[in-house]
Amino acid sequence: MQKRRVNGYDMAYLELGQGERPLVLIHGSLGDFRTWSSVLGLLSRRHRLIVPSLRRFFPEHWDGVGPGFTIAQHVEDIIAFLDGLGAPCDLLGHSRGGHLAFRVAQRRPDLMRRLILAEPGGDLDPSLAPAGALPLQRAHQAASAERIAAGDVDGGLAAFVDAIDGPGTWQKWTEPARQQVRDNARTLLGQVNEQRQPYRRAEAEAIALPTLFIGGGASVGRLPQVLRALAAHVPGAEVAIIAGGKHWMFDDDPTAFSAAVLEFLAEP
Repeated sequence: MQKRRVNGYDMAYLELGQGERPLVLIHGSLGDFRTWSSVLGLLSRRHRLIVPSLRRFFPEHWDGVGPGFTIAQHVEDIIAFLDGLGAPCDLLGHSRGGHLAFRVAQRRPDLMRRLILAEPGGDLDPSLAPAGALPLQRAHQAASAERIAAGDVDGGLAAFVDAIDGPGTWQKWTEPARQQVRDNARTLLGQVNEQRQPYRRAEAEAIALPTLFIGGGASVGRLPQVLRALAAHVPGAEVAIIAGGKHWMFDDDPTAFSAAVLEFLAEP
């Protein structure tokens, strides 16, 4: 593990593999640099990987109190981190990390060559919401955070995970996977007031980078709708669906996920 000073914060990150242009991986809610463990070996065979943990996530053990946990802060941190690399990178974000990567691409497309969004989190404003779109589903996040704040950490995490990938998902996870999100449980308290803005059609249409969207073929809820809506309006966007995968599709099928990423990055 290494650390880099970013906007007054020591951001922890992993670096492995070789290559001229780095591939930077941005984790989502309750994650950290360990989120990507299942694909690090496969991706690092052909790319230099840089894998940060965002502000307030493990290895920091945040109590959920105080400032520093907003979408704007994390976007600024990623921009500063990428700027420090000294050359354009490829950027891959999953879930909330996909939302952050989208915002970074809006602000500083000069910092990257290609953009990969794996089921980016967030809401659609009316210009993107399809007819019959599911209603906003942020209530489960607040309810999960409330349980965690009250001391029922596993109950809150189970509710959050099951709301994304279906009932019983938490019980199917391995103990190491559960422990990873326990280490980040109180970041959900900050996420309730993170000031996330919905995606707008004009924003999607303004993305001027080669972009790949990756989804899970068995994903449920609003996340597949968000993916389809954005992919339909980001110019020239490509879509890869991991058959049988859900929201954490890189864990469900690391080989297929890595193949989709590597194929996209190899395009001229």
